[in-house]
Amino acid sequence: MAGPADGLIGFSAREDVQAAIASWRRWMEVEKRASPHTLSAYTRDLATFLEFLTGYHGRLPALNDLGEARLADFRAWLARRAADGLGASSRARAVSSVRGFFRWLDRSGALHNAAIGSLRTPKQAKPLPKPLTERDAAALLDLAAEAPDEPWIGRRDRALLTLLYGCGLRIDEALSLDIRDWPSADLLTVTGKGRKQRVVPVLPAVREAVEAYRTACPYAEAPGRPLFLGARGGRLNAAVAQKAMRLARGMMGLPETATPHALRHSFATHLLTDGSDLRAIQDLLGHASLSTTQRYTEVEADRLMELYDRAHPRARAKQS
Repeated sequence: MAGPADGLIGFSAREDVQAAIASWRRWMEVEKRASPHTLSAYTRDLATFLEFLTGYHGRLPALNDLGEARLADFRAWLARRAADGLGASSRARAVSSVRGFFRWLDRSGALHNAAIGSLRTPKQAKPLPKPLTERDAAALLDLAAEAPDEPWIGRRDRALLTLLYGCGLRIDEALSLDIRDWPSADLLTVTGKGRKQRVVPVLPAVREAVEAYRTACPYAEAPGRPLFLGARGGRLNAAVAQKAMRLARGMMGLPETATPHALRHSFATHLLTDGSDLRAIQDLLGHASLSTTQRYTEVEADRLMELYDRAHPRARAKQS
C-alpha cells in the first residue's frame, strides 16, 4: 500500500480514481509548479477524504462515486475531521485541496460534481487584536507630531491618531468627518458601518489636539470642508495616515501590528482594563454584536497571564 506522498496508488480508491490522482499530481507539478510540500499537503488532504468515503459507504470509491458525492457527504467528512481535532485553518486547506481536485476532474472531462460548489470553507477565527500599551500609545501620539517637515501636518497627524485612540474610531470614520461634524460640546456623532450612527464622548486631550491642528491648518474652514486635509487641501487619504503611523512606529521600534486600527483596539482594551462595562464599550465602538466586543476580554486575559508568568514568584519558580 503506497502512502499519500507516493500518489495514493493503491490507497483507498479504485483504479480509475488512482489513475486520475496520478494525472492530477503530474498536472500540479508541471502546470501549476506546485512545491513538493504543497503537493504532499494536498495529497494528504485528498487521502483523508477517500479514506472517509471508503468507511462511509463501505467500499472503495470509484470515479462514479466521486461524481455522485452529495453535499451531505462532504459535510460529514468535515465534521469527522473536526471531531478528530483538526483546526479550522487545516480544515479550510483540506476543503481547498479536495475542491481543487474536483475542479481538475471537471475541466479534464472526467466527471462533474455540482455539490462541492456549495460546500462552504470553514470560518477561521480572526486573530486577537494587538493593542499598544498605554505608555507606547502616548509616546506614539507625541512622536507623530514631530515626524513631518510641515508643522501643521505634524499637528494633523497627532490630532487624527489622538482621535482614533481617544474615541475608538475607525480610520474611515475619522476621515469622513467634516468641519460641521465637529461638536462644540463634548459628544461627537459618528457614522459607522451600515450608516449606523453612535455618539462618543470627546475627551479634553482629543479636543485640544484637534483644535491645535485646526489653528495651524493653512486652509480656510467652511462647514462642508473635510476636517482632516491632505497637503494639497483635499480630504486626507487613509494611505497617508497609515504612512504617518508607519513612520512613528518605526522610530519607536514598534511591531507592524501598530497600525491606526490598533489604536481603536487599544482604546477598547484600556477601557476594559480600567473596569469599564463591556456593553458600554460595545456602544462606543459601534459593534452590532456583543460577541465582537468580547474578543477584548480574551486580549485582557492574555495580558494578565503574561504579567503573571513574568512577575508571580510561583511562575518564576516553575520556569527555573
